[in-house]
Amino acid sequence: MHPSISDEDFEAALDRAANLLRAAERVAVLTGAGVSAESGLATFRGAGGLWEGHRVEDVATPEAFARDPALVWRFYNARRAKLWTVRPNDGHAALARMEQRWGPDNFAVCTQNIDGLHRAAGSRTVHELHGNLARVRCTGCRRVEDRPGVDLPELPRCGACGELLRPDIVWFHEMLPADVWRDAGRAAGLCECFLVVGTTAVVYPAAGLIDTARAAGAGVIEVNIEPTAAAGRGAVRLRGPSGVLLPQLVERLLAGDEGG
Repeated sequence: MHPSISDEDFEAALDRAANLLRAAERVAVLTGAGVSAESGLATFRGAGGLWEGHRVEDVATPEAFARDPALVWRFYNARRAKLWTVRPNDGHAALARMEQRWGPDNFAVCTQNIDGLHRAAGSRTVHELHGNLARVRCTGCRRVEDRPGVDLPELPRCGACGELLRPDIVWFHEMLPADVWRDAGRAAGLCECFLVVGTTAVVYPAAGLIDTARAAGAGVIEVNIEPTAAAGRGAVRLRGPSGVLLPQLVERLLAGDEGG
C-alpha cells in the first residue's frame, strides 16, 4: 500500500471500487508495463532509456529495422529470451478470476504489453494492442506464426517464401492492428466499469480507451503505484502494486457477492 494513503482511505476506496464492479454487467481493463514489471520484466525503456548505448526508439521502428535488422533482432531476441523465464503474477491471476465471474463475453483485457502473460494466467478475452513478442510476421508474404520459447537466428527467415521475419509487434510510427483496436474500442464503449492497471495512461491511442469508457458512462478504477493521467479523469484510485491490490479487490468483490 502506498504510504501516503491511510488505512481508512484505502478501505473506503477498495469498497467503492468493489461496488463499481459489482454493479457492472460488462467490465473492461487497460493494462500496461507496470503489471509485467511485477513478474520481473523490465519496463520498455529500461534504465536511462538505453539498450547497449542505443535509444529504444532506434531499435523499435520500421526505419531501424530497414537500416539494421540484425541489431533490431538482437534487441528482441534478448527480450524473447527473458520472456521465457517469467511467469504471470498475482495481478494477472486476479484479472483471470474476474473474467471467470463475468464470463469471456462480458469481460475483456486490453493490454499494451507484448508478453502474453494475461493469456498464460488464464484470461481468454485479451486484446493485444501492441502485438505479441512470441509471434513473428513475414515481411514478404505477411504470414504470422507463433514461436514461443524458440531461439531464433540473428536474421530469421520465412519458411514459406524466404523473406525476412520481424517480431509481430507494433513499433513506433506504426498503426495498431485494426481488428484488435476495433474490438478493444467496442469493449471499452460497452462496459459499465473500466479498470486502468499498471499504465501511465499517456500512450495513445491506447489511453484513449479510458475516455471511450467514460463517455459511455462507465466508472473508472485506477490501480497503480503512482498517480497517473487517469487520476484526473474521475477514477477511484488504488495506490500500490497490482499484484497486491487486485487480489484484495477480487476478494472484496466476491465476499460482497456471497453476502448479497
